[in-house]
Amino acid sequence: MEKKQFKTEVSDLLNMIIHSLYSHKEIFLRELISNASDALDKLKYKNLTENASIPDELRIDISFTEEGDRTLTISDNGIGMSHDELMENLGTIAHSGTKKFLENMTTDQKTNSNLIGQFGVGFYSAFMVAKKVEVISRAFGENASYKWSSDGKDKYTIEEDASRTENGTTIILYLNEEGTEYANRWQIEQLIKQYSNHIAYPIYLTYKQNTYDDKYNVTGSEIKTEQINMANALWRRNKADLTEKDYNEFYKNISYDSDDPMFYIHTKAEGSLDYTTLFYIPATAPYDLYRADYKPGVKLYVKRVFITDDEKELLPSYLRFVRGIIDSEDLPLNVSREILQQNKVMANIRSSSVKKLLSEFKKISEQNPELYTKFIKQYNRPLKEGLYQDYANRDELLDLVRYKTTYSDDYTSLKSYKERMKPDQKSIYYLTGTNIQAMKSSPMLASYINKGIEVLLMDDEIDDFVISSIGKFNDLELKAINKSGTSDDFITEEEKKKLQDEGASVIEKIKKALGNKVKDVVVSDSLNDVSAVVISDSKDPTVQMQQILKAMGQTMGELSPVLEINIKDPFVKRISDSEDEDFINKASSLLLDQALIAEGVMPKEPNVFVKNLHTFLIV
Repeated sequence: MEKKQFKTEVSDLLNMIIHSLYSHKEIFLRELISNASDALDKLKYKNLTENASIPDELRIDISFTEEGDRTLTISDNGIGMSHDELMENLGTIAHSGTKKFLENMTTDQKTNSNLIGQFGVGFYSAFMVAKKVEVISRAFGENASYKWSSDGKDKYTIEEDASRTENGTTIILYLNEEGTEYANRWQIEQLIKQYSNHIAYPIYLTYKQNTYDDKYNVTGSEIKTEQINMANALWRRNKADLTEKDYNEFYKNISYDSDDPMFYIHTKAEGSLDYTTLFYIPATAPYDLYRADYKPGVKLYVKRVFITDDEKELLPSYLRFVRGIIDSEDLPLNVSREILQQNKVMANIRSSSVKKLLSEFKKISEQNPELYTKFIKQYNRPLKEGLYQDYANRDELLDLVRYKTTYSDDYTSLKSYKERMKPDQKSIYYLTGTNIQAMKSSPMLASYINKGIEVLLMDDEIDDFVISSIGKFNDLELKAINKSGTSDDFITEEEKKKLQDEGASVIEKIKKALGNKVKDVVVSDSLNDVSAVVISDSKDPTVQMQQILKAMGQTMGELSPVLEINIKDPFVKRISDSEDEDFINKASSLLLDQALIAEGVMPKEPNVFVKNLHTFLIV
């Protein structure tokens, strides 16, 4: 037996791995299975390149003992390791540069990717759950097997061992107190299905199962061995070999959704980056779509090994409704395979995935409008978020978002709106609000409808945020009809001046009565059936936006609305003709309050509004 001493820095590294490096100790099983899969890959490659004779079935076997000194055993019939390879791979951790590795971990961890591949430290995660680890291995083509053994502290031993008669590696974990929970069939199955379900080789679990009589008394037990992983990755199979049923069943398996998806997008990219994506769009929006703590729907794999399903950076937040898989061949990860690094490879995969999703959405909108309408009813709002967040893809998103309109009850795109515009129309017009029926009956719409001009009806809370950030669509300015200055598109300066002159007297009276309650009072050229409306100054947020910001706790100072009056209205004429200051004050206040109520805004002094209304009702 050879007794060896770990180098000082190796002992430090082991201590860090056991106590600091991994945040979830359960990943030790994923690491050991991944190593076994690598060993099987190497043997398979040897067969392809050297025509070497290999077992009929390449496999991974797992067993455990539940009594006494509890153990967990992981075995494979892969390439195996020789005496020297055990020394090199296990006796000297990160033999290519342990000291440098430790320095990187303490001073520059975030900029060093793929460390697990460079240094091979995944095996040592076993010491998080084991007080002792034995590795018995026989290299392919050799006649002897050897056992490496260590308690993960400062020493290890290597000796010849005859227990393996065929090539491959057996790892025996003598579980510590924290690791005894893993000597359990259900725990092992759950972890394998979570992390290693799609490893290319079958994983067999051997366990003891009790037998019972008719009265459920234990009569004995039997040893059973079952394959517990799928041993294939559906997303890596040729699309031509898959049916819609295959896709739908896989979706239900990864999403826990009982319904079939709305549609799916399966892509394999080869070239400078090799990766596969399989994305699903749920038929119904996820329940947590608008929660800050939403659960990401995309799982990350590297070479079929599960890495994470809790990484919100795999796709931008506005695509958080997407479910599916990203599987990379060459994605760098940090040493624990747990924290996704910000790196160029992932950035490129993310960027390409977003562009692919958006292009597929556009294709569906053009080729299958009925399906796209269903999609929009569920996910229009997240796409609008994208307009605000994703400047790089804004043009694509502008083609995808849909709005309600005065033209019809169906959704419309900005492109379709533009195609229907009148030849002399200067802008795209819209109205924001929170209630579509109230918006349709808005007095501000009347003049646009009479002129045959279509108006987009934006009833989503985020529309005000988003549309103000867009500004233009195909060189056409987007204008809110409930902001001052928009009606100038339809009136000459001479006509505007004439109106202001006609209403100068009543404007002066109302301004004096309302004071700083309004930013301005202007004469309308379009109101017919109402006495007044409130609009916002062209540089201010709309009244609805101000209410939203206030509800969000954002203080932005007091912004008064602009009161637009109809000087032909009898009530406004009464104000114009009156010299009674008390009447003018009450009538002007009532004029403003009823205009605010029409916009869904509560007057600041409801009791005053009620008193004024009562005064005029009894006159």
